[in-house]
Amino acid sequence: MAPDLRFAHELADAADAITLARFRATDLQVETKPDLTPVSEADRGVEEAIRAMVAHRPGESVFGEEFGDDGGAVRWIVDPVDGTKNYVRGVPVWATLLALERDGSIELGVASAPALGRRWWAVRGEGAWANGERCRVSAVATLADCIVSTTSAGEMPAGWHELARQAWTSRGFGDFWQHCLVAEGAIDVATDESLQLWDYAAVALIVEEAGGRCTTFEGESPAPSASFVSSNGRLHDAAVVLLS
Repeated sequence: MAPDLRFAHELADAADAITLARFRATDLQVETKPDLTPVSEADRGVEEAIRAMVAHRPGESVFGEEFGDDGGAVRWIVDPVDGTKNYVRGVPVWATLLALERDGSIELGVASAPALGRRWWAVRGEGAWANGERCRVSAVATLADCIVSTTSAGEMPAGWHELARQAWTSRGFGDFWQHCLVAEGAIDVATDESLQLWDYAAVALIVEEAGGRCTTFEGESPAPSASFVSSNGRLHDAAVVLLS
């Protein structure tokens, strides 16, 4: 295992130890941020732990959801708990997302979901993996045969509902999980109305290294505060036509 990937797994292990220890704790401290989203003590604790570990690596910095961007050409992009709403309610679908960016290019990504017993990762040019097994997107080629998913259907544009109507079935796996399921070939299209860089940096690389595609609903490159769709590639253009 390459040193950067080994370190990413060490970061994920440290995060898992913190999140699992506080998951479903009756005294878990939860606050509401200015954007009206929840943040738990685990979110902050994970990011603080990751920052402390990265501090020992000269020339590297952290851009995290909770404590911002340190700047620099080499940075770890961190979502300490993706799926905080699930986490604080005891739903086991949440993960720590880690991506290593060098000069604007995402070089590796890790999504660690310890309550599910799953960890996905990818290195640019080297493929995607889930618990040590190679990931590949599905070969489904028609909307009528596909499974689509979104995080929150109530926030989605009309095109989402038409996509769901044309699909074989629609689900709400949500957050990181739906995109990782696209990478595994378990579902075929996953959508979010708006994501930040820490939400999609890791999962986009995992999907792409598994053979899939990721864009905005308009077919542009993923961007902060924009929509996000991942797919098996074969269905991408058809999905974007409806979503846009």
